[in-house]
Amino acid sequence: MTGTDAAASFDPLRPALVRVAYRMLGSIADAEDVVQDAFLRWLDTDRAAVLEPAAYLRRIVTRLCLDQLKSARVRRETYVGEWLPEPLFEPEPIEEVTLPLLVALDRLSPLERAAFLLHDVFGLDFEEVAHSIDRDPAACRQLAARARTNIRAERPRFPLEKGRGLEIAAAFFAASRRGDLAGLETILAEDVAVYSDGGGKRPAGLKPIRGIGDVLKLHGSLARFWLRDGSDVVGYGFVNGLPGFVTREADGMLQTTALLIEEGRIRAVYVMRNPDKLGHLTALN
Repeated sequence: MTGTDAAASFDPLRPALVRVAYRMLGSIADAEDVVQDAFLRWLDTDRAAVLEPAAYLRRIVTRLCLDQLKSARVRRETYVGEWLPEPLFEPEPIEEVTLPLLVALDRLSPLERAAFLLHDVFGLDFEEVAHSIDRDPAACRQLAARARTNIRAERPRFPLEKGRGLEIAAAFFAASRRGDLAGLETILAEDVAVYSDGGGKRPAGLKPIRGIGDVLKLHGSLARFWLRDGSDVVGYGFVNGLPGFVTREADGMLQTTALLIEEGRIRAVYVMRNPDKLGHLTALN
């Protein structure tokens, strides 16, 4: 069988494999690299002997991701400030693994993350999960159960109508950029937190800002820069399933803002400023 034959059988599965890898790694570029590595292995495989290509390739991708996560943990130890996953920006809220859940997954061990995603998100039975991560089914059940316990608080609790989410996102942008702290106060929860990821490449908070008082102070300070230098909306939509927007800031760089909204109030603000994680959004320019 030729490389053309391999591509013909692999390419229809590529989007699903990238989704698996992205949720494992939190990086679009790394996910695409892993899937390309899987394709190279597919070229060298006796493909006629593979009864279920999708399951076979999912196992390869999962194991490659597990290998990558081991080195990623070492890199995270030297990461400057808060780490957030690369943002996926979509016009519709299609992301079943929202940004807070992706952040929570990063706190799990690689095996816990894999077992949870493969079983709870992608719907595989524990026999298939066991094949994918090279553990027995009972161990996989325990891994997934531990993961659920650790991330229970980050699962969506209150459904949000799409239009209402975008209205709040627009209200947040308008109030924050013009320094309308009274307006902000009406849409922020008392326990609101702001997380920003600059990766040491652009200014960002090294730690989360928590509580409505400190968050209002932060936006009072930021508004002075926005009023002077500008901050323009490129588009409203959903960032990893959360209402938000993409902006072009005064330095000419893109930035994403995602809002976790519960009971009509913003409980968390996630701001991605690291240019290394925004390159895939250049089509929005």
